Amino acid sequence: MNGNEKSYLDRQLAAKRNKKIKAVIQYVLAIIITLIAVFPLYWMISSSLKSQEEILLLKPTLWPHEIHLENYSNVFQRANFGKYYYNTIVMTVGILSSQIITGIFAAYGFSKGKFKGQNLLFMVVLGALMIPLQVTFIPIYIMCANWGLADTFLGLILPECVSPYYIFMLRQTFMAIDDSYIDAAKVDGLGRIGIITKILTPMCKSTLFTVTLVTFTNGWNSYFWPKIIAKNEHRRVLTVGLAQLRNTFAGQSTMNNHEIMAGAVMAILPVVVLFFIFQKYMLTGYSKAAMK
Repeated sequence: MNGNEKSYLDRQLAAKRNKKIKAVIQYVLAIIITLIAVFPLYWMISSSLKSQEEILLLKPTLWPHEIHLENYSNVFQRANFGKYYYNTIVMTVGILSSQIITGIFAAYGFSKGKFKGQNLLFMVVLGALMIPLQVTFIPIYIMCANWGLADTFLGLILPECVSPYYIFMLRQTFMAIDDSYIDAAKVDGLGRIGIITKILTPMCKSTLFTVTLVTFTNGWNSYFWPKIIAKNEHRRVLTVGLAQLRNTFAGQSTMNNHEIMAGAVMAILPVVVLFFIFQKYMLTGYSKAAMK
């Protein structure tokens, strides 16, 4: 073996060694980031199974010495959690349904339609993404109160019927679809609604799953607007109801962190389950939307 061959083999071995080191570093970093992301969820679940005394120990325990499943039943006794669940489901389904309908048709207009001021109107939609609800809630609340929508499901749903984020994501995906599919559908006699429902929508399933899951999560976790518009118990949602767990029936503050954690676990359970079921569609949807 001459010097050149030996030098080549050394370089090959060094490259393989560096590749293995990089792979190990990547795995270690992935594990550390995963632990950082998952640990708060684990801590919430473990705390929901502890007693209040164990939660307040100076030396925290990673897992309860004694499991207290009654914390979950106490949540229903302390607050009307069943009613909160029902209200949250109705509100979320209403928001989700309205945003799907308005988002799909608006995205079709901005991506495949041709009309004056199209780009300007789309810039207005993008501008709405930068305006938080806290800026516009006063005129919206006055409008809803004048219409008699306070403490109603319609009052909870109406301000969230249209989502600029939903429109933006679907518009980007629709633009990536070749117009030849639409032309062929028109030749077959399909109208605009048929093109949207039978051609474009089935071709954008991954993006639809993505934006739908994000919309569901935002609606389920909504706190600010339901806190303002729904004052009475019969229209209170989960996020607002969790804050009420801090109080006793007499209105006095009490130390019940274990019950609050149990309520939080029950509140986030649907979101976590849906995320694990549809996470692959989310990754695909974001990738397709970013391609355009």
